[in-house]
Amino acid sequence: MSSKRVEQQSAFVLHTRPWRETSYVVDMFCREHGRVAMVAKGARRPRAALRGVLLAFQPLEIGWSGAGELKTLVAAEWQGGQPMLAGSTLMCGYYANELLVRLLPREDAHPRLFDAYASLLRRLSANAPQDVALRTFELVLLQELGYAPTFDTDEHGDAVRPECDYLFIIERGPVLATDPEQNEATLSGRVLLDLAREDLSNPETLAQAKNLMRRLIAHLVGARALESRRIFMELQEL
Repeated sequence: MSSKRVEQQSAFVLHTRPWRETSYVVDMFCREHGRVAMVAKGARRPRAALRGVLLAFQPLEIGWSGAGELKTLVAAEWQGGQPMLAGSTLMCGYYANELLVRLLPREDAHPRLFDAYASLLRRLSANAPQDVALRTFELVLLQELGYAPTFDTDEHGDAVRPECDYLFIIERGPVLATDPEQNEATLSGRVLLDLAREDLSNPETLAQAKNLMRRLIAHLVGARALESRRIFMELQEL
């Protein structure tokens, strides 16, 4: 198999792990190539040029070579202009990274998702409201991966009515509620229509979207819970 070289790619580091004595395996999220695994050879050496560049949540321009599943990182330059995350914003960033590592297939390009992730990091670094930033990113993630339900029509294809309440069944979508007792699966029609427009400006919509995103994402990640959420929940409610 011939070697392939790719250059000048916008990317973010999602995860790193030691590899052999002096290197890392890095999961990169690239705008044009999706999630790509690559070896950063020698990056663990104290004076390695890559050592101070491979930072999570910072915009990079990278290049790599190789045609197999594991590429070789050959260049990485920090693009600057973004403050470091800290405290609760740092945990939000780790949460987003864990979602991408767990749910995004290798080498499956999602430019819109990349842009949504970059926007999330900018909003977090600017101390924008975290709930709005995270829910917006989660909606795009679900849409791009083909998991987002239809919010403006019910299970029968009928238009959702803003004055009605609906049970949200993951396998079926909105189901008109007939029982007056509400639970976390119940959403108002108005909230569903807000979600269809990606409008999270209403506090009720934001609160109900939080419960719904938790349920949808828990369904997707399966039995192995998100480590970042567990840690974050020990500090404060996400």
